[in-house]
Amino acid sequence: MGKSHKEPKLPVKQLLILSICRFAEPVVLTSVFPYLPEMIESFNIPKNKIARWAGITSAVFSLAQCITAIAWGRASDRFGRKPIILIGLFCTMCASLIFGFSRSLAWAIAARAFAGASNGTVGIMRTTVAEMVPQKVLQPRAFSVMPLIWTVGSIFGPILGGALAKPASRYPEIFGTEGFFVNFPFALPNMMTSALFVIGLSTGFLFLKETLETKKHQRDYGRVLGKLLTQMFKTKKEKSTWRSGDEQSSSLLKHARMGSWDSTAGAQEEDRQGSQASKVAANTATLSYRDVFSPQSNINLLTYTLLAMHSVTYDQLLPVFMHLPPQLDRITSPDVRLPFKFAGGMGLDSGRIGLLFTLYGVFGMIVQFLVFPPVARRFGVLPCLKACTIAFPLVYLLTPFTVLLPTPLTQQIAIFCVMLLKSCAGIFAFPCTTILLTNSARSLRLLGTLNGVATSLSASGRALGPTIGGTVFTLGIDLGYLIIPWFTIAGLAALGNVPVWWLVEMDGFGGAEDSDSDEEDEEEDLPQRRDSAENEARSSAVQVVDLDGLTEEPDDLEDDFAVEDDPLVIRRDMMSDAGSNSNQLHPRYAGLERRMSSPLGQRESVGPGGGRRLSNGLGQSMDGYGSGGTAYQ
Repeated sequence: MGKSHKEPKLPVKQLLILSICRFAEPVVLTSVFPYLPEMIESFNIPKNKIARWAGITSAVFSLAQCITAIAWGRASDRFGRKPIILIGLFCTMCASLIFGFSRSLAWAIAARAFAGASNGTVGIMRTTVAEMVPQKVLQPRAFSVMPLIWTVGSIFGPILGGALAKPASRYPEIFGTEGFFVNFPFALPNMMTSALFVIGLSTGFLFLKETLETKKHQRDYGRVLGKLLTQMFKTKKEKSTWRSGDEQSSSLLKHARMGSWDSTAGAQEEDRQGSQASKVAANTATLSYRDVFSPQSNINLLTYTLLAMHSVTYDQLLPVFMHLPPQLDRITSPDVRLPFKFAGGMGLDSGRIGLLFTLYGVFGMIVQFLVFPPVARRFGVLPCLKACTIAFPLVYLLTPFTVLLPTPLTQQIAIFCVMLLKSCAGIFAFPCTTILLTNSARSLRLLGTLNGVATSLSASGRALGPTIGGTVFTLGIDLGYLIIPWFTIAGLAALGNVPVWWLVEMDGFGGAEDSDSDEEDEEEDLPQRRDSAENEARSSAVQVVDLDGLTEEPDDLEDDFAVEDDPLVIRRDMMSDAGSNSNQLHPRYAGLERRMSSPLGQRESVGPGGGRRLSNGLGQSMDGYGSGGTAYQ
């Protein structure tokens, strides 16, 4: 069955490799949260100004990301996804180390700005996923992978940062009371996260495929090195599966290796590649920067920006609300007029808040991976997004009223249920928006720029939203109306609901000819094909082995015929399209057939062109060589 009849499957290996590259970023970005106030305090900043400088340190990250994200996207459209991802990861690793070794507030702020400027790779990774999986039926599961990795990293990061910060004071028996970790108390968590970056960089360099259309067929020396390294760990048995048939049968491929294609086949191949290259160049020339901002892309960008703004604002204010001391005299106080005028929070300590948010993250992981993909496939991406935009304002409106419940336990149960509803809405909304934005692009070659613009705008929303939310929250507490900040966020969510109803679910790029999933499926099926070829070889000196998909790049085609000194191996895709039972080679490979010589004494037909029947016994010794040691030509 040809490729066109295969059901599309996820390129699991490449998504796993990309996930390894991605994992270090959420870890390093969230690991600073537990110790950031202590770090700022260690710079001799007054306690009443720590919150202000902590906010500034976080804001410069989003501001720098907003400024540089488009440039990262444009660079990936020009130079390729893989090199820009690796450069971004390396820069983020350097920023993490600078931050950990900072001895002043200025250096810490500069390091966070550098980290934000290097964090434009998130949009490029989304672009890479889109190019790996152009089929719409697979997009819900594929686009849920990167948010899942972010969720896992966001859980692991604060644990790592909180446990390893100031190790000399926490674990003096291990790190001592003086020396390196006393002078640099916040270096250890950043050194550990840098080790994760080294793993991600190494994995990406050796195994990640380039997905940009104009670069994907170029030789990747990183993957060449990766293949060499992996071949070193293959067992002798695995390598021996390439040998099939009796040792009495000699390999005729040694004659094919003495020359590549003949002049006719070579000319046809060059014409085909030249035609494909000129077609790509022509398509690239017709695209302009204005093509990035199609009407549907603009609506998606607005939706994504507003979604990031109100969602992150809620997440920033929620722990403040949960930690705020409760209003004990709510029943008798003249300043309280239920159900709208009241103040005070739940009075939870950091341990209980951390527990609730950990359970919140675990629940999000389960929904992200197990619930979102099948639901989105059944009901559609756009209907799911519309349902989420309706749910967001309701979540925000319900939040302040949870403190009106009679006991602390019922309050915590109620706020946790609200958090779970918010988690479901967010987990569905962000991947749905990403899928719609991806499919709204006019060309895959501009998708990096489009995702760069989306990353920049969402960063501005993440910087502006918490600033507005914090100001309004303080105002609401001063006026005695706790509902003011939550109703404000609900208003932003309602505003973000408006453009969703003008969205149209586009067709996307599911008709793309090249698909990494096809290549990966063929690679996974290769061991079974080799076993089948080994069995068939025992009854025939000439086997036709289905090794379709063995090579991943056109320029590796000639190497496929250099298969040690084995019996003749002819790929099925070399046969003509006349049918599965046809014994004729495709015209493209006719030159190879002309160079196939039959060994002396071969009774059966060798090769699709037939063979010679000569006297018995000749050529049956010394593995196809004559008694004089000379190969028969």
